[in-house]
Amino acid sequence: MKRFVLPAVVAMYTIAVLAALHAQSGPIQPGLFRRVADVDPRFVSYNVEMVEVTGGRFSAPYKADPSTTAGGGATPLVAGLDANAFRMRTPLDLGNERLRRLATALGPAYMRVSGTWANSTYFHDADTPPPATPPEGFGGVLTRAQWRGVVEFAKATDAALVTSVAISVGTRDASGAWTPDQLRKLLAYTDTVGGRITAAEFFNEPNVAVIGGAPKGYDAAAYARDFGVFLPFIRKAAPALRVLGPGSVGEGGLLANYPGIKSEAMLAATGPGVDVFSYHSYNSVSQRCAGAGVTAQQAHTAEAALSPDWLARTERDARHYIALRDRFEPGKPIWLTETGETGCGGNPWASTFTDTFRYVEQLGRVARLGVQVVMHNTLSASDYALIDEDTLEPRPSYWAAVLWKRLMGTRVLDAGPSPAGVDLFAHCLAGTPGGVALVVVNTERTATLELTMPVKGERYTLASSTGLLSHAVQLNGAALAAGKDGTVPALRGAASPAGTLSLSPASITFVALAGADNPGCRP
Repeated sequence: MKRFVLPAVVAMYTIAVLAALHAQSGPIQPGLFRRVADVDPRFVSYNVEMVEVTGGRFSAPYKADPSTTAGGGATPLVAGLDANAFRMRTPLDLGNERLRRLATALGPAYMRVSGTWANSTYFHDADTPPPATPPEGFGGVLTRAQWRGVVEFAKATDAALVTSVAISVGTRDASGAWTPDQLRKLLAYTDTVGGRITAAEFFNEPNVAVIGGAPKGYDAAAYARDFGVFLPFIRKAAPALRVLGPGSVGEGGLLANYPGIKSEAMLAATGPGVDVFSYHSYNSVSQRCAGAGVTAQQAHTAEAALSPDWLARTERDARHYIALRDRFEPGKPIWLTETGETGCGGNPWASTFTDTFRYVEQLGRVARLGVQVVMHNTLSASDYALIDEDTLEPRPSYWAAVLWKRLMGTRVLDAGPSPAGVDLFAHCLAGTPGGVALVVVNTERTATLELTMPVKGERYTLASSTGLLSHAVQLNGAALAAGKDGTVPALRGAASPAGTLSLSPASITFVALAGADNPGCRP
């Protein structure tokens, strides 16, 4: 039997090798890349957790001093978690000029103020001191001054404001029906201070309502009843506000077997109604949330952070929710309104160059599938943040976000099968008719790879001379750093002649090809 099978295996292997060699043998043809999708001008966006605005318990950075964590018998957010996974934090200073300048470099963007805590946050609609403890049925208090800070931050940084609505027991009448009283007050006050809420989800991650502050026994029918009050209220009170939904998380993989409310059931019960279909996506959960009931197969290590499986998980979730969108809300835009390295604050390596590969690949992969917005969690809280919350130093993924903003236009191109050993993504070059921008990711940790370019361009290579676990990153060999006041320096490319483009091990290279002459990139 072996004498007959082996030649077939060898033949198949030979064909595969020849195909790989052929893929590398000629230059790529960016001028011929076909336009396949369009993304929002605010495609690269971010989250600020509601608990950052109000203050309260949030995921404790792994580097945190144990004395600052919420231990000593504190009740964890999720049953079964170590209370030391969280720490008390003071409200985020949204007036900090350094933070504002760093956020401005990410504009235009959507700034989503939401998260699990938003589901049970009480808006204290008065200029009097807030209550010392939240009113019954709520878990936190948002003051006028805090929300005004959100509005002012959004204005200063070219960010369009997105949020979600409180749905906890405190928002309900005697019969248990959700009432829009809190939302009405928030909308009115936002208008009073010259702000505008651009879009909102009804509530954060309704498929896990049991841990999100919803009343006990909450199900798809209850969601439909509540949404049946929310939607007509919004259409009358704020007709320009775009309704997002359902904003569920993980049903394509991470929480596929979780005994929550299925989005399919909620969508079937509500019928069409949203302006934008939204979903959340995390490849896994962080170490601090081990024991919360998430299946062990979701585990992730820094060593596997560049693996094909890990990098492709974002597509698993996207395809799951795109299929639901096509079934229940056909033709509607789809946004990824919350995502990060892992849920529950990220792993220790989420703050390092290691996670920049996932972040960049996620942007490229979901854009190619038609997802129009990606809101990264968070701007500046815990380990998965783009900016270190204590030092306000940009992390490696921040610099990738800035480069994406400056180079990658809103038209998405099909770059075809990636050449062997790299992952290749393409958009039209921002601000350059006919130009093409590439992102070329070399996930090989030790191998230098090559790509043949047909025209000259400019390259912007992100790499680290001190390893993947570095909190710093270099651009074309020079260290990247913001100014003392948060000013982002000019990010200059290096000349890249036509011919061989060398890709150093474990690197991410943006390439601007102004002369690509792609007809799909012209007005």
